[in-house]
Amino acid sequence: MSLLLATLLLLSTHSALALRICSFNVRSFGKSKKANCNAMDVIVKVIKRCDIILLMEIKDSNNIICPTLLERLNGEKLVSVKASYLYHDYQAGDADVFSREPFVVWFQSPHTAVKDFVIVPLHTTPETSVKEIDELADVYIDVKRRWKAENFIFMGDFNAGCSYVPKKAWKNIRLRTDPKFIWLIRDQEDTTIKKSTNCAYDRIVLRGQEIVTSVVPQSNSIFDFQKAYGLTEEKALDVSDHFPVEFKLQSSRAFTNSKESVSPKKKKKTSRA
Repeated sequence: MSLLLATLLLLSTHSALALRICSFNVRSFGKSKKANCNAMDVIVKVIKRCDIILLMEIKDSNNIICPTLLERLNGEKLVSVKASYLYHDYQAGDADVFSREPFVVWFQSPHTAVKDFVIVPLHTTPETSVKEIDELADVYIDVKRRWKAENFIFMGDFNAGCSYVPKKAWKNIRLRTDPKFIWLIRDQEDTTIKKSTNCAYDRIVLRGQEIVTSVVPQSNSIFDFQKAYGLTEEKALDVSDHFPVEFKLQSSRAFTNSKESVSPKKKKKTSRA
């Protein structure tokens, strides 16, 4: 089956005040995985933890995976899509390096401290990961010119670890040499289930002072669903060989106050003599 959906942005909201944003390479998510009830239960649990999640490696020529997931998810919408487009790498004199050109989405988020942000997803091919990660700088310039946006989230399976991006190659990647791009997942962290690899393939990168200062402290992390749900390595690998990466955006004070005002404390009735 051909890979029709390299990336998918899916809204899956819950009642938490902070907005949790996640990225998850589900690895060959097609008919066989959909038929695995245990794997599907874990996938749904992982998605339900998040308000916005990027899913990768969805193999679905008949459009059955996404509707199945949506049937099992519910919640109030905390964000809305402001604009979107598929980035085409057609700049004059610049080679087309993306194996999966990013589908860029601009979100409005009235209930968080940062009111709008652009998500640029990326799932690289390991052999060209250095060039693809570097090309995100061109995507940033194009989107900023097109939409006048200021807050950016670059995330996905960058294959940015181990031999795919050796230390000497980092000097060629503009997202690393420019200090205004903030990397939330560190190089030494392991986003894979097989502990022998110890590779930080999956990454989240921010650009924009407002969104950087809106991150909930210490919320950038790797979600070990194997440990969280008590799975054997075999059962965990039925789900994926990658762990999701995530972070949270702080809620706005106005939204917090409005939540508190929904259910005010009842005054105790005083008895009359």
